[in-house]
Amino acid sequence: GTSYHAGMVAKQVLEKWVRIPTELFNSSEYRYQDPILDGQTLVIAITQSGETTDTLAAVREARGKGAQVLGITNVVGSSITREVDGLLFTRAGPEIGVAASKTFTAQILVAYLLALYMAEKRNVLSAEVRTDLMKGIEQNSEWDANVLEDTGEIKKCADLYQWCPDLLFLGRTFGLPVALEGALKLKEISYVHAEGYAAGEMKHGPIALIEPSCPVVAISLQGGVYEKMISNIMEVKARNATVIAVANWGDEEISRYVDHVFFIPPVREELSVIPAVIPLQLFAYFVAKNRGCNVDQPRNLAKSVTVE
Repeated sequence: GTSYHAGMVAKQVLEKWVRIPTELFNSSEYRYQDPILDGQTLVIAITQSGETTDTLAAVREARGKGAQVLGITNVVGSSITREVDGLLFTRAGPEIGVAASKTFTAQILVAYLLALYMAEKRNVLSAEVRTDLMKGIEQNSEWDANVLEDTGEIKKCADLYQWCPDLLFLGRTFGLPVALEGALKLKEISYVHAEGYAAGEMKHGPIALIEPSCPVVAISLQGGVYEKMISNIMEVKARNATVIAVANWGDEEISRYVDHVFFIPPVREELSVIPAVIPLQLFAYFVAKNRGCNVDQPRNLAKSVTVE
């Protein structure tokens, strides 16, 4: 779910900034895979509620094998606070809606700060780079406000595609968790079938689903995989699909290839996740409202999953 997507971001920054090999698991699968752990292993458990049964079981499994466990949660006094060796609170405040939104972005911010702190302690990032990254993190609220002020194109796309039976979300590297989270939000609150995929895997099956009635959302931000994403978009357009891109301000090329663009500020690739996911959260919200869905209390979902 959403915490797993935050974990995808954490994995990438821990490896890129801290240079520590990192593995990522769904808590529901973790303890059934006989994980290899010892006293030199740090396990980071991410849970919004602090009550998720699978995550608590994974924490106990890890500690039972001698690993140190750090919990990241939003709820002070939750069960996980009594099960771990260390805690980082996201302090996002109460989240009324069942589908996570601000708690997701808060988890990512905590992951950024943790990775920067560890990079400083291990002396693997220069002071100049750390300062630049920290300035970028501090600008997040400004970037988010800019995105929230410009919702015209998002509303337009929600009106146009609210009744499409399927949507496909594509991304690479830091764009992949954005694509996965965008698809999850649409499924959760609007009941529209949506799938998120690594764009490089599109030809391994998902491309068979592409047709005019299946819009494709492409996370196409400036960075190391931008040209690859353009190539994926061109493949999609060749099959007559509508493409909605999430792109950076000032990108004058992207409009040549896509039908709609949700623009976000030009930020470092690693820090793009939060401003990039907000337009997709809003898109899901507007689609859900158009379809008459209960945005705060979607059917069949609970804020905390307390059974296996």
